Amino acid sequence: MTTDVRPPSARFGEDGARLTYGTYLRLDDLLDQQRLATDAHDELLFITIHQVYELWFKQLLFELESAREAMTAGELWWARHLLGRVHEIERVLIEQVGVLETMTPQDFLLFRARLAPASGFQSVQFRELEFISGAKDPGFVGRFRGLTAKERDRLARRLAEPTLWDAFTAVLEKAGFAADTDEDVRQALLTVAHDRAAYGDIWELAEALLGHDEHVALWRSRHVMMVERMIGTKTGTGGSSGASYLRGRLDLRFYPALWELRSWL
Repeated sequence: MTTDVRPPSARFGEDGARLTYGTYLRLDDLLDQQRLATDAHDELLFITIHQVYELWFKQLLFELESAREAMTAGELWWARHLLGRVHEIERVLIEQVGVLETMTPQDFLLFRARLAPASGFQSVQFRELEFISGAKDPGFVGRFRGLTAKERDRLARRLAEPTLWDAFTAVLEKAGFAADTDEDVRQALLTVAHDRAAYGDIWELAEALLGHDEHVALWRSRHVMMVERMIGTKTGTGGSSGASYLRGRLDLRFYPALWELRSWL
């Protein structure tokens, strides 16, 4: 008869367990974070969806940082794998908009006035995602209201650190290409595209970056349609112009050279 000599804390099952599902995930704390400001039925949904977005943003930042580090270290296969995970998370974010659209404008208006001056525009993590992806805009820091010192430091760090595109151009340089100018990058991308037998790993990495760019663009489009469906042309609770501001961001691309490559081929 075999005796289990493992300590109780290392055994699976309920007997002798020190760690449970709830304690590991800190569910008591997590499920206590949905504090309602009104009696409106749909406010819980609104808070939950946005908190879930922020959790996914945290994961995306972790994966994008890791993909950038993998590119810098020359581990292109790992960078592609992580970017594939990023794509799947972004698909979830796009589909999640549909859950918000189960609210009617009337339902939303029951509690919307209590949100001001809070606004999705103030999501620090979303700006971090844009900055690390390549769309750095220091002006956002000045336009934010109510930033904590910690949040301001995080945005400043993102503005100062290399982007995913910086890491990708470093990959091109390691492969022997010049990448100092836009024309250098254009010629390098053309060579990579026309010789996938020799540069297949770089081509696939470029496609993975383009997929990230595309998914974020799709999320922006889905998001603005939801906002128009909910509030029409009303201004945002944070003072922005609302849907018109969001529409002005629809043409933003992280990696224009990868999109223009299609025209160069």
